[in-house]
Amino acid sequence: MHRFTRRTLFGEMVAEFAGTAILILFGVGVVAQVVTSEGALGDHDSIAWAWGLGVTFGVYTAARISGAHLNPAVTLALAVFAGFSWRKVLPFALAQTLGAFAAALLVRVLYADAIATIDPEHTIATQGIFSTLPGNGAMDISTSTAFADQILGTAILLFLILAVTDTRNDAPVAWMAPFIVGLIVVAIGMAWGTNAGYAINPARDFGPRLVSFLTGYETAFEDQRGSLYFWVPIVGPLIGGVLGAGAYKLLIARFMPAEDEPGEVGEIPLDRPRSQTAPTTSAPA
Repeated sequence: MHRFTRRTLFGEMVAEFAGTAILILFGVGVVAQVVTSEGALGDHDSIAWAWGLGVTFGVYTAARISGAHLNPAVTLALAVFAGFSWRKVLPFALAQTLGAFAAALLVRVLYADAIATIDPEHTIATQGIFSTLPGNGAMDISTSTAFADQILGTAILLFLILAVTDTRNDAPVAWMAPFIVGLIVVAIGMAWGTNAGYAINPARDFGPRLVSFLTGYETAFEDQRGSLYFWVPIVGPLIGGVLGAGAYKLLIARFMPAEDEPGEVGEIPLDRPRSQTAPTTSAPA
């Protein structure tokens, strides 16, 4: 006989912590490998793919328990547009940030020797391992452009997350949804990585940024010009996530037939059992 345990907020927070930690272990880990090997062990494409796979594995880790948001921007957008409980928004965001912090701390410790070898002074040259910078620290991208980039990138993320998890919109079967969402992140990284490093997730950026600040990066909260920058990948994604989810509701969801409404000739069937489709709250970052 199976024993069923009622989900609790604490259990959901633990799942968000673990799922986000998995995401960061692959994401920050791959950037550390590429940077410390000075490109010998990877490039931009390997970074984009590892971040996407990190999302996929993180969602598989937490989806059944918490819905696997792994991103405060996702949590906020789902609270605004998808009925997610507002009382869980701050606890989820805290768990996600703590998961990102813990995983980034592991990367920082295990890559400490490699970082010290190429950047013993812990400068801007390796700060980007842990947090994003305008123009990836190499190009003169303005803060306003980076901010707009984060709004748009996260809007794309939430628009597509809702599209691929909407059971009325031919959502992929539940076991495929995490992989599809991971591909969304890969695509965003390949198309929108120049201006601001596609953080698209406040927890993903702030948790590792705090780790770097506490372990020797005195300018961790600044950009390469010395301007206060840490707020950009926090505020931008929170705005963008709401805008993207709202755009999906406005442009697509309101025109969808009800799940029990027969489709027109030529339409993709909408009558698959709900159990075979992805849950509407299974959304990472």
